[in-house]
Amino acid sequence: MSETRVLPPTPVRATGTSNEPALGPLGLFTLLLGAALPLIDFFIVNVALPTIDHDLAAGPALLELVIAGYGLSYAVLLVLGGRLGDMFGRRRLFLVGMAAFGLTSLACGLAPDAWTLVGARVAQGAAAALMLPQVLATIQSATAGPRRARAMSLYGATAGLSMVAGQILGGVLVAADIAGSGWRAVFLVNVPVALIGLVLAARSVPDTRSAHPAPVDVPGTLLLTVALLTLLAPLTEGRAAGWPLWTWVALAVFPLAAVAFYRVERHADRQGRTPLVPPSLFGLLSLRRGLALVLPFSIGFGGFMFVIAVALQQGLGMGAIASGLALVPMAVAFFGASLAGPRLVVRYGTRIVTAGSVIQAVGIAILVLTVRRDWPDLGFLELMPGVALAGFGQGLQLPVIFRLVLSEIPAERAGVGSGVMVTTQQSALALGVATLGSLFLSLAGSGGMRQALTVTLLVQLGMIALTALLSLRLPRTVS
Repeated sequence: MSETRVLPPTPVRATGTSNEPALGPLGLFTLLLGAALPLIDFFIVNVALPTIDHDLAAGPALLELVIAGYGLSYAVLLVLGGRLGDMFGRRRLFLVGMAAFGLTSLACGLAPDAWTLVGARVAQGAAAALMLPQVLATIQSATAGPRRARAMSLYGATAGLSMVAGQILGGVLVAADIAGSGWRAVFLVNVPVALIGLVLAARSVPDTRSAHPAPVDVPGTLLLTVALLTLLAPLTEGRAAGWPLWTWVALAVFPLAAVAFYRVERHADRQGRTPLVPPSLFGLLSLRRGLALVLPFSIGFGGFMFVIAVALQQGLGMGAIASGLALVPMAVAFFGASLAGPRLVVRYGTRIVTAGSVIQAVGIAILVLTVRRDWPDLGFLELMPGVALAGFGQGLQLPVIFRLVLSEIPAERAGVGSGVMVTTQQSALALGVATLGSLFLSLAGSGGMRQALTVTLLVQLGMIALTALLSLRLPRTVS
């Protein structure tokens, strides 16, 4: 990898003048709306699973697929979505992705049986993969200087808040049972939002694309798909399916597919072609170190959100709305920290990430002590200090990490760079649900919910500690 070099930036076509950013406030709002929808939908289903199971007689394995099918198609197609935006125009792909997301959400909401719901969720994940990479790529290409820093901070705030708000909104919608829709409302709510997003995007999002778009890297796309599927599919489905032979075969294939993908991409890069994921991008120190932080942060976040939803509903008997509202302090604290982040970064630099890790760790440690002391009499007030501190710490970290990853990526590779970052984040979120979720459910079956939740939270503390240690190697400043 040291033999490669990152190409200098080349001009990117965008509306507006070449001297000023072309992305206005309404356009940024529309992009952030598009960023929020896929992340909300990844988590909104957690609190709806019991009612889906009741209405469709889905069973554990199909319920896992409702979550995993979306996450897998979303993760494996994100980099390709970024490349297509570079080729055909990011606004066009954003509009296509938004329209497809609305239609597939409608299909999810009207699904007559569990298998139809799984298929619609896979299609919904693919639509999200077309839409989301265009958000970051457009911000990178159509903003500059302080406006880019502010936009990236708002993106980080939106991403983190969406993950928490998804479960809150899911609980409210399921409990409200609007017109007898029950769990279907968690999908149908996307339809009017997507329509509004389409109208706003057509009017306010600038059209940017790479000045020298590269063709789709078919071998790289296929190998990346195989690598991610052979890792994530067995980990998400293995426990519910009883770990059949195919899960072990897939896990054995994963390292082979990953090595083959790297070699094919490196060869294409050295030949002067543009691979799906150019290894030369990893010559950027900021990208390497930023992605190293994304992994443990997102594994812990994804696992926590799944586990807390199950623990509150099945362990404590909370309803959907109560379990969702229990996370409101986390969402409020996250949002507040995200808004304060840009000013704090100017003064303290990337040490904000380390401080955020420490605060998050304190919040999770308080949750561990609270669970050990008060179970099964936990309620909103008992949970509030721990989840609020954890959310505040997360809000300090995530926007800075996102800014760091993308800070040095040249404009003509904005789509690829955005796809790589979001793929890493999404894969890690899915990995967190699969690993920490499986650990929690296995322990709950043998040692009870309190013990399972305690152990899982302690494992997440390990993820937070790893994030804190890695953050100590960051440069003090970030552009």
